[in-house]
Amino acid sequence: MAAKMELQKTEVWDGNMAATHAMRQAQIDVVAAYPITPSTPIVQTYASFLADGYVDGEFVMVESEHAAMSGCVGAAAAGGRVATATSSQGFALMVEVLYQASGMRLPIVLNLVNRALASPLNVNGDHSDMYLGRDAGWINLCAYNAQEVYDLNLMAFKIAEDLAVRLPVMVHQDGFICSHTAQSVHPLQDDEAYAFIGDYKPKNPLLDFEHPVTYGSQTEEDWHFEHKMRQHHDLMESIHVIERVFDEFQKLTGRRYRAVEEYDMDDAEVVIVALGTAVESARFAAKEVRKRGIKAGVVALRVLRPLPYSAFGKALAKAKAVAFLDRSSPAGAMGMLYNEGVAALYQALSAHKTIVSNYIYGLGGRDLKQSDIIEVYQTLNKDAQSGKRSVPTQQFIGLRGAQIGFF
Repeated sequence: MAAKMELQKTEVWDGNMAATHAMRQAQIDVVAAYPITPSTPIVQTYASFLADGYVDGEFVMVESEHAAMSGCVGAAAAGGRVATATSSQGFALMVEVLYQASGMRLPIVLNLVNRALASPLNVNGDHSDMYLGRDAGWINLCAYNAQEVYDLNLMAFKIAEDLAVRLPVMVHQDGFICSHTAQSVHPLQDDEAYAFIGDYKPKNPLLDFEHPVTYGSQTEEDWHFEHKMRQHHDLMESIHVIERVFDEFQKLTGRRYRAVEEYDMDDAEVVIVALGTAVESARFAAKEVRKRGIKAGVVALRVLRPLPYSAFGKALAKAKAVAFLDRSSPAGAMGMLYNEGVAALYQALSAHKTIVSNYIYGLGGRDLKQSDIIEVYQTLNKDAQSGKRSVPTQQFIGLRGAQIGFF
């Protein structure tokens, strides 16, 4: 039985320490890790907690970040509550295994302390690693300060392990600006935090020898598409569980979280959209320029994946002018936040627009037939001729059997 730690009503923690205490309170079965700046203190302090008897679990020090996520995958598939942390180049080395974790529906929690990707080498924070992993099939939650790092970690376990979700979750915080900045944090006591998360409920554990299962099987073109659409559907639908957990957390703590956060947006005409610590900076600037007669507001994503297109678009549609602040090298394209924000805004504006939609096809080698393409043309023509404005944003071509919802 792990020892309890008495916490003050207000603790002074940086973002890394906030993450570590939430992980400790979750009583994780296995943390497999390979430290890297600026996330090192998360796993280093967690190992100290374990050595001091505050954690009843295992800490596995591996030879690389690829091995760290591989260890997490194995431990989660075996039936344990699992977590780790990394940054930048370490995260890049993990990327291959991220897809294994999400495809196998393993509820791992990853603290990603955001840092620039080389080259040139840089240990400071930007969102390059966040953007690199956003499409790996993980839920992505974004913290703007140390309090939110703590809160979102507690909620991450509850969201990931919900039987309607069973998907891994990343919790993002800005390297150094959040991870190493000491701030006031109001934690829960150990029993209260664990009661909120709840006991871990394994699903199809490999160590249940009475009910043998297979993970990571090969599907090819026969069933790959259907598996990925099931995963995509559940990832999109996880927003309902995320919002429910946000509501439960508010009832417990009084702290309110939303998939899309809006600040000073009731009468805003000009809006900045940001992620991470820039959100608080933008909020401060908005209050300053309001003194000069500028009706400024801020919109920020709390949930980067699944992207809450409808709420995001509605928030942006309130403004006359919007600036998207992307903290990552554009690498030959517009910034990710700009691209996805414009898409959400475009869908939110119903009048005088070209009808647009998104078709997913050919996953896992599934054939794209002439008849499929002709059907798309016919659907587009029908919508164009009718002037129809309400069409599914996303549809699937050649999906076997009943389609798993539209988005």
